[in-house]
Amino acid sequence: MYAQKVPLKTAFRIARGAKTEAEVMIITISSGKHTGWAESVPYKRYAESYQKSVEQVHNVVMQSQCLFTLKHAITQAVPGAAKNALDCALWDLQAKLHNDKVLNLLPGSKDNKFEVKPVLTAQTLSIGSPTDMAKAALALDNAPLIKVKLDDENVLPRMRAIYHASPNSQFIIDANEAWSFEQLENYVKELAQMNVVLIEQPLPESDDAALAGFKSPIALCADESCHTTEGLESLVGKYSVINIKLDKSGGLTEALLMVEKARSLGLDIMVGCMVGSSLAMAPATIVAQQAQYVDLDGPILVSQDRQHPFVIHGGQMSEIDWSLWGGPAESAELQSLSEQSI
Repeated sequence: MYAQKVPLKTAFRIARGAKTEAEVMIITISSGKHTGWAESVPYKRYAESYQKSVEQVHNVVMQSQCLFTLKHAITQAVPGAAKNALDCALWDLQAKLHNDKVLNLLPGSKDNKFEVKPVLTAQTLSIGSPTDMAKAALALDNAPLIKVKLDDENVLPRMRAIYHASPNSQFIIDANEAWSFEQLENYVKELAQMNVVLIEQPLPESDDAALAGFKSPIALCADESCHTTEGLESLVGKYSVINIKLDKSGGLTEALLMVEKARSLGLDIMVGCMVGSSLAMAPATIVAQQAQYVDLDGPILVSQDRQHPFVIHGGQMSEIDWSLWGGPAESAELQSLSEQSI
């Protein structure tokens, strides 16, 4: 288990504050000569820290005598960043042990041929002045889908400036729980006229009840209010979309179950991410194949990425390079890490 600080190209600001680097956690799991790895991001909003994640990983390890008991212990772990890294590292290891791709090990893969195709991802603008955000939008050259981070100040002036700078784009607004219900009511009509197609988590999680029965002209997406399959039913009638992040669900295994349950409830899917490297995005691209909205632009926010990274051009993500994660071969970067067996 390793902690790494990944520098960002520029400061990234959301409603809760700003950061200049991503503090990520790397976990490796070894069996014989094979090693799997994964990356996750402990998140303060969910009362997580690197030290707390270390303790959670230790608890899982103490319950495990072999890969079978490890898998069971991971399943029973508390959802979050630590569980995500463990789950995805185990998937990567299984791919190497089977000399195959994770894609061909997924539930149902024997009966259905799964593919991971390139997807269109949103590209994110962090909070700034209307002028600065408009310049950032202009630099994206009318990207098909732009995600706009906002707080509760200058919402309409910022969006007007961004829209005029990139009138052919569609927009996702992410308020990160910063608005009141009254603000949401006041904003949505004009925002709908500015190509805003989705609003993520406009209200604090504790205020979700206010959304029941609200007829929004823009689809509303649960982010901080949505973690695992548990409780998805309570979001119906308040949100029409859920944001699946592996750092919230606790890994790929639970994320795939969330997709299945969300579909049964008539909810659309967005797949998102914390700020991290291509390694953190790789497992999420599997979920992205079944998502209506994709936000996996971490690789263009970091100034240093992994070997075999994703390339994003005009919002289009390249295909996953299975040498990075989820394939039979280990990358040189993984081989260079001191192996840590579990």
